[in-house]
Amino acid sequence: MRKFSAGRTAAVLASGLLLILVAVYFSLTYGNFEISVKDIVKTLLRIDPQPEYDLVVFEFRLPRIVLGACIGFALGIAGCVLQGITRNGLADPGVLGINAGAGMAVVLFMFLFQGTVNLTGWLGVMTMPLFGLAGGFAALAAIYSFARQGGRLDPQRLILVGIAMGTGFGAVTMYVSLKMNPQDYEMAAVWLSGSLHGANWKFVAAMLPWLLIIPLVIWLRSSVLDLLQLGEENAKGLGVALEREKNLLLLCSIGLISASVAFAGAIAFVGLIAPHLARQLVGLQHKHILPVSGLIGIAMLVIGDLIGKTVFAPAELAVGVVISILGVPYFVYLLIRNRK
Repeated sequence: MRKFSAGRTAAVLASGLLLILVAVYFSLTYGNFEISVKDIVKTLLRIDPQPEYDLVVFEFRLPRIVLGACIGFALGIAGCVLQGITRNGLADPGVLGINAGAGMAVVLFMFLFQGTVNLTGWLGVMTMPLFGLAGGFAALAAIYSFARQGGRLDPQRLILVGIAMGTGFGAVTMYVSLKMNPQDYEMAAVWLSGSLHGANWKFVAAMLPWLLIIPLVIWLRSSVLDLLQLGEENAKGLGVALEREKNLLLLCSIGLISASVAFAGAIAFVGLIAPHLARQLVGLQHKHILPVSGLIGIAMLVIGDLIGKTVFAPAELAVGVVISILGVPYFVYLLIRNRK
């Protein structure tokens, strides 16, 4: 197993944090309403605050950046866990259909409660992740039922079944969204593209409990993920309570995915690319891979949203579309490399 020092991991984390801060700087200062660095600092430190700057920074730009960072961190960690459990480098919440299952459940929530629940109010904000969680579990149950062969999970069948399930859930999602009234359909269409456009502090507050508990639980089991790479039989022989640990890790990863989908739609490829880059940077020990993968996920969302807002101005491209444009070539590259 290739190993790198903790010092290298710290250096990678510091470099990633610096890159994120640069992206945050551009996200805060550039846009239809440009603000100087001096005014940004004064606004953040509450020095001679101006109402127009407060509105742009605290109501529009900062919650969008923070929510994107939270979702990127969650998807990076979840993708790392899924790849570790399945021992398949192509495993990803989007490729496996978990995003699609969670998204279908959230669209059903929008459809069933349209006009009765304010989706941006506290009730809607706190309930949507639970629907997403149920949809994620439904997707996982369907995938497991078809991808197991001889009592074991077949990594190749897993990818094929996941793609098929994702397509099926996507079709149901589209059918339900077409049954919505025009206003709710427009909101669902924007959300389905993987957008941070409607980000607000309520979404951030509802996302934080998932991030304060679940990543810590996963990181404390990083040694279990390391042992799983030796094969299930070898992990059992080394004393791992295999089914219990796998179920717990899957529960944690689906929780992170469902919360992310509830607040920003199905953003694919973050959970695929981030763990791969993390392994190349810091080796194969999950105690190093997990935080680096989360940090790469943050960078992908923050930079992707910045590209969507600025490169295509005055139009705006959803961050999910930007990441998909960048992620598809990388996915094809991984498919070709795995065939060799």
